[in-house]
Parts: sequence; C-alpha cells; structure tokens
Amino acid sequence: MSFSGNVKSELCRNEIEKSCCALAECMGTLLYANTFAPDCIRIVTESRDFGLRLPRLFRKGLGVRFDVLPEQDAAGKLTYLITDAEKIRRVFEQCGFSAENSISLHVNFALLEKECCRRAFLRGAFLAGGSVTDPEKRYHLELSTTHLKASRETGTLLLEMELAAKETERKGSSVLYYKQSESIEDFLTAIGAPISAMAVMSAKIEKEWRNKANRRVNCDSANVDKTVEAAQEQLAAIRTLEECGILQTLPEKLRETAALRIEHPESTLSELAALHDPPATKSAVNHRMRKLVATAKETE
Repeated sequence: MSFSGNVKSELCRNEIEKSCCALAECMGTLLYANTFAPDCIRIVTESRDFGLRLPRLFRKGLGVRFDVLPEQDAAGKLTYLITDAEKIRRVFEQCGFSAENSISLHVNFALLEKECCRRAFLRGAFLAGGSVTDPEKRYHLELSTTHLKASRETGTLLLEMELAAKETERKGSSVLYYKQSESIEDFLTAIGAPISAMAVMSAKIEKEWRNKANRRVNCDSANVDKTVEAAQEQLAAIRTLEECGILQTLPEKLRETAALRIEHPESTLSELAALHDPPATKSAVNHRMRKLVATAKETE
C-alpha cells in the first residue's frame, strides 16, 4: 500500500461519534468528491478503508444510503453513487445548499463552528480528494477539487487554523498543497493521522542524518586528499634537497623530520610528531616541513 493509502487507513480508524462532525466530514467529502451535482453524487476511491467508512458516514451525517455500492470483492477503484433526486435534494439542503439554485458550491462555515468539526471537514476533504507523497522520496501533500470557490474557502479555513497552504490550478481543478515537511506533519496531525505525521518526521530526521553523514565523509575524504597532496610535496622537496646535497647541511631537527617523512610517507603531521624522539608538536613538525619545502624551492 502507498503512503497515501496508509494515511487514509489511519484516518478511517477515527470513530464517527458526533453527528455534527459526521456532517462536517460528509461536506468535506462531497466538495472534494468526483461529482457533487444536482443530478448525481459520485465518490470514487481506491482506499478500501474509506470505502467501508462511507456508508456509515453518510448514514450518521446525512441520514441517506447510497443507491449504488461497489461489489465487495471489487478490485481497483470503488465507486459509490446517489442518483435519487429526493436523496440528492436532502443532501444539498443539509449541507446548506439548494439542488435547484446552487450555481457555485462553497464551504458552509455555519457547520464548522467547532474545532472538532473543522478537523472533520478537512479529514473528509483529504479522504475524497487528497494525496500525499511518500516522505522518503519528497514532501508533497495536496487537496484537489473542481469547486474553485470551495477550494478558496478551504484555504481560508486552513489559514484560520494556522495551517496555511499554497494554491494553484491544474486541469480545471483548484489545488491546495504543502511542500514543507513541518506543514505536512501539522496538517496530518490536525485531521487525525498522528502516526503518519510521525512517519514524515522520522523520514526527515533520517534524511538529515544521511546528508550529515555524507557531508562528513566528503569532508574527511577532502582532508585525506589534502594530506596526501601535502605529503607528496614534502617528499618531492626532501628528494630535491638530497640530490642537491643540501639535506645533510641542514639542522639536525630538520633532518630528523625529513627522515621520518621518508619512512612514513602516509602519516599525518600529528602522527609524525609522535614519532620524534622526544615527541614534537604538530605545529613544530608543520613548521619544519614548510622550511624543507621552502629551502627546496630556493634551489630551483
């Protein structure tokens, strides 16, 4: 099952307890469903859990039954239909609309005065017209509907709930969306999917950990490259001094450091410092190496 499917399954585990919340969830479902029109109500979903929830939700919130239900063993998309004119009229009226006169459907805020009802409305909207990408891949959650006015008003509702979303249009539909992990976490928590919200948070933490680890590896690799490059320059300088007969004329400490570099070409300056007798400091060894390289360049 996809991550979006898992989210919808979690949402459907929320009990349908209050009639007011059931009605609010029904309104969200209808405004974001495939068809909510005076001649037909059609809800299509791939979520089996949402499919099982719909008949109970509509009986509790609207007191109506679907005229057409999918077969119990139906595969793929499930389609729920209400075609009876009287039922549709009742549905419209309970949502605060008129099946005869409503030209542009909107969010009936009179049904969303309670915080629990607002959350229920958004839950219905997501179940019917929402999707969320697997956070392991990227962050994207959206609500899509053909009812443009309803989408704008849903955006206003989200803003009032401090869940502000961005808005765009796609193929005649209005889309509210989030692309930030924190916003997706807050939205999922608000509509009743805290486990999924934690999954988004965990995915983000894991990505940050991997990125930090990669940066550390890259940094370590770069440091190793620099160490190797510096060691090669030092060895070349020491060989030049040997060939010119200058190395043996240098102070004892410089000759000791040069000899240790030849014996330990892959050692770091700290490691070379520890090999001196008595042990030297990294700073002292670095200074001596610089002196050897500078002396070799003077012979060129």
